[in-house]
Amino acid sequence: MTQGVGGGGAVIPHEHGFDEITILWISEGMSCDGDSVSMTASDQPAIEDVVLGLIPGLPKVNLHNKVLSPAAGGEEFLAPYRAAARGELGQPFILVIEGSIPNENINGDGYWTSFGNDERTGEPLTLNWWIDRLAPRAWAVVAAGTCATYGGIHAMAGNPTGCMGLADYLGWDFRSQGGLPIVNVPGCPIQPENFMETLTWVLYHAAGSAPPPPLDSLLRPQWLFGKTVHEGCDRAAYYEQADFAKDYNSPKCQVKIGCWGPVINCNVPKRGWMGGVGGCPNVGGICIACTMPGFPDKFMPFMDMPPGGSLSTLMIKPYGALIRRLRGITNATANREPKWHHNGPALTSGYNPRWRPYGPADPRRQAARERNKP
Repeated sequence: MTQGVGGGGAVIPHEHGFDEITILWISEGMSCDGDSVSMTASDQPAIEDVVLGLIPGLPKVNLHNKVLSPAAGGEEFLAPYRAAARGELGQPFILVIEGSIPNENINGDGYWTSFGNDERTGEPLTLNWWIDRLAPRAWAVVAAGTCATYGGIHAMAGNPTGCMGLADYLGWDFRSQGGLPIVNVPGCPIQPENFMETLTWVLYHAAGSAPPPPLDSLLRPQWLFGKTVHEGCDRAAYYEQADFAKDYNSPKCQVKIGCWGPVINCNVPKRGWMGGVGGCPNVGGICIACTMPGFPDKFMPFMDMPPGGSLSTLMIKPYGALIRRLRGITNATANREPKWHHNGPALTSGYNPRWRPYGPADPRRQAARERNKP
């Protein structure tokens, strides 16, 4: 059973799911809007298909995102956000946050980031002001991109803003009006289909036709972030054979030149980036761990071999050398045709014109005769 919104924003039981839902997307966190831009590259499904009602079983979706909105900003664009903050939107909504959440308790006499102005005083309204009012009323809350999920670039050591991820701000035990934890979809930026697939699952759940999306302990979709880059990488076989790249032009395993793939939760090597094409190691790039909570501090400097790389590559070297040699021998054998493939005067394939299964020439029949002799 899902929940609906009654008068004044009160939550009431709704047995059959929603027919209509609003998405309020705020990218006024510390961000570059790259996640909004990346999301538009998805085609399974495309955001256009979701908004136009072309996906069977989804509720009608009203999307408000400044990057995609036809409104030129100002009060026309802010109207649904203000209504939701007052509890007067009149329908359930999903709150999507893009960008790191700054600590406005240490902003001095100013503010770190804002979204619209106070209607009464004209003063800027901080992102935190909006989160404090919208998140408790939202049917679901989604963090888009590593900045919103875990703080990302803006939260690295030495930053002056005290940035953090949305779960750090709201609390890791936060639950929305729909009873859902925050749904984290990390990536710098988000992989397009990863985000849209997750959003679509949440929408199907809102429609009452799917269970809640399964999340791991870091609130990531399990089916997307349950495997490592290495487990889905086309270069992984080179690692097993201790055959490592020495520069970025090589098709071989890049662990020695800075790739963190063996320990990073991400599906980009398998999924690609746009239409199944691209993705960091697929096009010669190393994995710099942009989906991880410790990004970027734990993985810098990016072009250096990871700390464990020297030991793991050393340990696999004797095994890999042996396996590579044995496979080379087998490969050479597999690349030779049988010796009876020739145009000579005699048949040398071993064919016996008298032989047929259990015929007179079949050795099994002759052996049976010997056993049956008195």
